[in-house]
Amino acid sequence: MSDSNPLYRVQFISSGERYELYVKELMTSSVFGFIEIAGFVWDKHTQLVLDPSHERLKDEFADVDRTYVPMHNVLRIDQVKKQGTAKITPLSDKQNADKVTSIHSPIYTPKK
Repeated sequence: MSDSNPLYRVQFISSGERYELYVKELMTSSVFGFIEIAGFVWDKHTQLVLDPSHERLKDEFADVDRTYVPMHNVLRIDQVKKQGTAKITPLSDKQNADKVTSIHSPIYTPKK
């Protein structure tokens, strides 16, 4: 994939789950404190075995043109050459709960 058509892997937390999506558009939003993602890229399954989390993501974002993710929920953004599988991973198990810490504080605090 050339640099003129970059592909991004975006990982973020939402509702206690880690989302991993592949998108073509990524930018800071005009809504303060949010990242805007668009141009979702989904796998073309040619197999009979389907990943239920991938299908759940496709259903969740079926009618979505753009989504806005709070900056403090973004774990990682990578520009990749090759598309992988979009997935949802629960964070409730002990292994992942120790590695991911949610920070519940505002990004910008005005001076008084």
